[in-house]
Amino acid sequence: MNNQINYEIEFYKKRGAERSPVDDYLDTMPEKHRQKVMAIMARLEEEGPNLKRPHADILRGKIRELRCGFHTFEHRFLYFFRNKIIVITHGFLKKTRAVPKGEITSAEQAMREWTKRNKV
Repeated sequence: MNNQINYEIEFYKKRGAERSPVDDYLDTMPEKHRQKVMAIMARLEEEGPNLKRPHADILRGKIRELRCGFHTFEHRFLYFFRNKIIVITHGFLKKTRAVPKGEITSAEQAMREWTKRNKV
């Protein structure tokens, strides 16, 4: 691994919001969980779309998931790519076998809104 940053992570914020849903979710996590998530996010910045399972996977269309397991906790962060920007829309604790469709739909709505606002 070359530890070179090839992509830049941006946490999605709704128009006019001061904080992102990602920050809000990270604030609820125990420190050890948050540290592991940040390490996996750093790998995502290095490897981009080449980051594979167990840390990343494609869900639907352009929406992907960043996977961070910690004992019985399965943290998920949904994201998409725009050029060299990785936009992480939100995070949640996965409690079911599949990622809930509502979470994917929320990420798709955020992607449409972000893309429209940023014209990228």
